[in-house]
Amino acid sequence: MIKKFFKEHFAGGHTPNLMARDFFKYIGPGLLVTVGFIDPGNWASNVAAGADYGYKLLWMVTLSTIMLIVLQHNAAHLGIVTGKCLSEAATEHLSPITSRFVLFSAILAAISTALAEILGGAIALNMLFKIPIKAGAIMITLLVSYMLYSNSYKKIEKWIIGFVSIIGLSFIFELTLADIEWGKALAGWITPSFPEGSMPIIMSVLGAVVMPHNLFLHSEIIQSRQWNLEDEKVMEKQLKFEFMDTLFSMLIGWAINSAMILVAASTFFKNGIVVTELEQAQSMLRPLLGNAASLIFAIALLFAGISSSITAGMAGGSIYAGIFNEPYDIHDSHTKVGVGLTLIGALLIIFLISNPFKGLVISQMLLSIQLPVTIFLLISLTSSKKVMKSYANRPSSKIVLWIIGIIVSILNIMLLLSSI
Repeated sequence: MIKKFFKEHFAGGHTPNLMARDFFKYIGPGLLVTVGFIDPGNWASNVAAGADYGYKLLWMVTLSTIMLIVLQHNAAHLGIVTGKCLSEAATEHLSPITSRFVLFSAILAAISTALAEILGGAIALNMLFKIPIKAGAIMITLLVSYMLYSNSYKKIEKWIIGFVSIIGLSFIFELTLADIEWGKALAGWITPSFPEGSMPIIMSVLGAVVMPHNLFLHSEIIQSRQWNLEDEKVMEKQLKFEFMDTLFSMLIGWAINSAMILVAASTFFKNGIVVTELEQAQSMLRPLLGNAASLIFAIALLFAGISSSITAGMAGGSIYAGIFNEPYDIHDSHTKVGVGLTLIGALLIIFLISNPFKGLVISQMLLSIQLPVTIFLLISLTSSKKVMKSYANRPSSKIVLWIIGIIVSILNIMLLLSSI
């Protein structure tokens, strides 16, 4: 049976060992997308979920991961089959007025995302070194700009893999210190529960997990793995590897997000502590789990803020370059402008607002408005035989994508209304 599986799915004479070796060389694009799944905004929602409701809302991480896998897989397919990112495809297949509206709104979403990510990194610097938030935001922006403008995609990918590894190891360390009730955790992962007053947190986790910039980003960076679009066997191999990369990476995101809730549930909820801010969560871990746990929490948040700011900048560069029907290339002027517009725009907004929390609310509102536009743009393009030819979405895939798109959009609209 095993030999038959590999013969059917990996035709061409390759052994499982060789295929595994090829796959590990392929890993990378999915992990860059995963960074958006473990950004500072998710940290706040996960800590609140665990602190307020214990293990009961772990199912949100499972459901959101499933939805994310389907949508990101679809975005990556667009990039592999057409050789174009979502922004380029929109420019090519939509009318000029429509494409400009969609893509400029997507740039605003990327700026909103970068705002939250830079703020997260600045909060971490404040936790670690007592650096004022605005000064920390400047430092994060300068560091991220340097990394994006001076490094190739391959180097950025290696940095991100390293950052995600540090974040994952940090929470493994936190879990070794916490007293987890694994029976309750297992039930929480697979049993939907709606405790009284939990809907805002459910909406924030499920509604914000799929971010517009990540759909643009995945369709772009998946093309870092070169292939011959004319060779159907090569195409099929790339599509299989892409799904494995997406699945592997999203499961890592699922594990890290779950770990955040587990730590919060076993410390704050267990001791009846209400947590409203990440700074408070970090300070409260010290008496509960020790100085090391508090320090590791802040370090992991710093790497989450830096890495997610990098991918937000890359997404902005990709979207802006796509308006001119060009791919992401940091040596190209349009990509440079897009990256700068995203990061500097986010930094300026941080300086214009007096309250960091208000900035996060504003960013979430803009994402909530734009996300449905991006999701249904993606579904429309990947369902078109003109765009995808024989790789267009099948009827069953269309149904699943539309259901997920509608659910995520409704949750984001509800979150928007609750924020107004």
